[in-house]
Amino acid sequence: MILAAISISAQALTSGEGPTPALSAAQAPNKAAQDTADNPVAQVRQNKSWEYGPFVNGGTGVGDRSDFQFLSAGFQLAKPISRVLHAGFLSGQFELGGNIMPLWQAYTPPPHLHEYKCQIPGGVGTEPCLLVVGGGTYRGVSITPVIFRWNFLTSSHRFQPWFQGAGGLIYTTHKFPPNFLSTQIINGQIVHLDGGTCVWNFSPQAGVGFHYFTRPRRSIDIGVNALHISSASLGDKNPGVNASIQVQVGYTFWK
Repeated sequence: MILAAISISAQALTSGEGPTPALSAAQAPNKAAQDTADNPVAQVRQNKSWEYGPFVNGGTGVGDRSDFQFLSAGFQLAKPISRVLHAGFLSGQFELGGNIMPLWQAYTPPPHLHEYKCQIPGGVGTEPCLLVVGGGTYRGVSITPVIFRWNFLTSSHRFQPWFQGAGGLIYTTHKFPPNFLSTQIINGQIVHLDGGTCVWNFSPQAGVGFHYFTRPRRSIDIGVNALHISSASLGDKNPGVNASIQVQVGYTFWK
């Protein structure tokens, strides 16, 4: 019986049956490296990979600017610059980036009359008056030199969610946003008003989004940003665009 038991044990070892042996200390790093290689999200996180690629933005103003529409396109460059920081569900990695948009357009209502309270020359107090307000399509360029992005730590092989804050600068070929024109004819008189805005505007913004990896080092990117546009009173008037919501779609290469 003892000989039979020894024979059965020998056959089990030869055939590979029985408990799976634990990985050795030398084998464990190799398994971790293989797991990272099979996970595009973990790979770019660990390598702190550069990311770059084109994108398109489109959106609309909100509130009193809901009749404004926006379209822009450009190129973005960014890189994770920190190790993974652990803070519970907020764990993640800090990234710094920027973008440039050679195409920036705003579509506003055409020139029209709008009622204001005016100080009429020779009159007393203010009176209702109709002033010509500019409008139409505004074209320019934009640069966002600083984008602070937080990439959330995730176990997904495909999705990398993030949120960000950024600050940009917009230049338009005509003063934006449209306001009442600086030269008006009121009651048959030519009146010069301080109504101009500015060709330079700032664009503080914040947003959320995600990368979706279609394969290693390639991702489709979706983001939603809330932007405020203001000249910081560089012009005579600063009506600004208090808020606009813009959706960004891009394609990213990782290196």
